[in-house]
Amino acid sequence: MNARDAESLISDAVPKNAGGVWADFGAGNGIFSLALAKLLGPNSRIYAVDWDAAALSAVDRWTDPLRRNVIPVVADFSRALELPGINGTPLDGALFANTLHFLRDADAVLARLVSHVRPGGRVVFVEYDRRGPSRWVPFPISFAELPTLVASAGLSRPVMKATRPSAFGGDLYVAAAERLATV
Repeated sequence: MNARDAESLISDAVPKNAGGVWADFGAGNGIFSLALAKLLGPNSRIYAVDWDAAALSAVDRWTDPLRRNVIPVVADFSRALELPGINGTPLDGALFANTLHFLRDADAVLARLVSHVRPGGRVVFVEYDRRGPSRWVPFPISFAELPTLVASAGLSRPVMKATRPSAFGGDLYVAAAERLATV
């Protein structure tokens, strides 16, 4: 998948030209981070968070001017996480693109990371539907399972925004939810 494909895939789930501060958890080589920067516009800042420093180094080689809006952060987000430069200010949104299916305890990790998102902030998911476990998708999260997962994290009911057949089996889906106000 290239940045144009990623942008097209998540375009209905991300508020256009809204700017703001987002995190792309499990960013890998940053393809979805760049897509997010293009959709959010020039007044955005995206933290591309991944444990793999070699994969994240691809961000430094981009020629797109919006590259300056993407801040690579080498970190294991499955543990406690501090994002540089935020200083306690909540995120406006978060993206989990092909991320949660790698986590055995996705519910606990999602709840902890969503706590960094402001009430009303958008959380976007890219996952596989109708696909069995494999070494590349060890813990698949079907769209039918997503409402329970996001509810336990304090998010609204997810809305399906896009689907497309996956070359690797099943379907790829994009869903969005909002962080509910805390009481």
